[in-house]
Amino acid sequence: MEHSLFFWSVMGWMVIWGAVGGTIIRHAYFIRDLDVTDARSVGVAVGAATGPFGLILLYFRTPKLTRIWKVAPWFGVLALFVLAFALSDPDNVCVSSGSFLTSQIANGLIMGTIYGLMALGLALIFSIIGIVSFSHGEFYMIGGMVVYYVTAVLLPDWNPLVAVLMACALTFCVGALFERAFLTPIYDGRVERPTEYAILVTFGLAFFLQYLVQGLGGANPVKADAFIELPRWSYPEDGSIIATSRANITLFDTIFVSTPRLMAAVVSVLALVALIWFLFRTWWGKALRAVAQDRQAAAVTGIDPRIMNMLAFGLGCMLAGLAGAVLVQAFSWLPQTGTIPALRSFVIIVLGGLGSLPGAFAGGILMGMIEAAGAGCIPDPTRAAAYLPAYGMVVLTLVLLLKPTGLFGRKA
Repeated sequence: MEHSLFFWSVMGWMVIWGAVGGTIIRHAYFIRDLDVTDARSVGVAVGAATGPFGLILLYFRTPKLTRIWKVAPWFGVLALFVLAFALSDPDNVCVSSGSFLTSQIANGLIMGTIYGLMALGLALIFSIIGIVSFSHGEFYMIGGMVVYYVTAVLLPDWNPLVAVLMACALTFCVGALFERAFLTPIYDGRVERPTEYAILVTFGLAFFLQYLVQGLGGANPVKADAFIELPRWSYPEDGSIIATSRANITLFDTIFVSTPRLMAAVVSVLALVALIWFLFRTWWGKALRAVAQDRQAAAVTGIDPRIMNMLAFGLGCMLAGLAGAVLVQAFSWLPQTGTIPALRSFVIIVLGGLGSLPGAFAGGILMGMIEAAGAGCIPDPTRAAAYLPAYGMVVLTLVLLLKPTGLFGRKA
């Protein structure tokens, strides 16, 4: 970085005034007997974005913290950070190359959509059953393994869609059977500490599935062939608008997208649409939503919460398996593949709000954008790749400090 002192000076300014804003703005709303739910996070954002100038105005006026107050200052923080980075390192590829930046944004959106699909399953399980499944990453891994072995070993001449459907069916059945066998003691009152019990049994399932797959298939990495291979084609002839090759799509000579990732993102969006239709248009989906809102009231109307628990856990596991099934064509697959995606999913559901399905998908997209920016804009590519898991931990820490309920969450 050419002017690192300037950059870190701006960061220090933002941190100091953000801390001051989080303290004094909450105090201002408290002494006036106003709602302080979002006062700290708004104060941090206003202080970091505007320094003392915006804080003075906010402190004496103490307006009602509407949605625009909760969102707009954070865009100011982002704009100040981007401006400081651009002025500090004008030769950085993210600053000097608009095509590279556009391509990174596009790939961040694509990967974020896939992250959101996996996090949706975890959010669905938490919203219905009230537990966090620590075996979620292993269902992601199993989905990919099933597709690989079906398409490469068992039925290589069949359409890969059949393998994806088989992966969904298997992960749903395993999840539903596990819920019936090991989680029912929580509902029967046979467990004195249900939260700790749920953590232990899902951890146990994670280890069992991981080492079962390793024992059956070995520890060597595998990768499925691309589901779709595009022909070489361009429009117009020079490819200035769109050009396709076997594994890539190029748009406007600027945006380069991997075909397997793009296909996975399209499947993720379709899965989201199907899930929304299921939850809002079918009796089973409405029953799931009723149990999520009030379990006892749903039981009074004739809905069996136990069946809904099994359905929710099975669907959550299936969504994780679907994410793995469509991504095995893009990445190498190991029995340990699910560990990092599972950690990422935990960060995403905290970012979006525990139990919030829209929050899980929005959090996934935001996480994809953050990782794409970090991977592309750090000058040293080796360090950029090594830091990828750290971005999620930074986001998790900031969310827990500033807005523990997440973007779309609400207090119990």
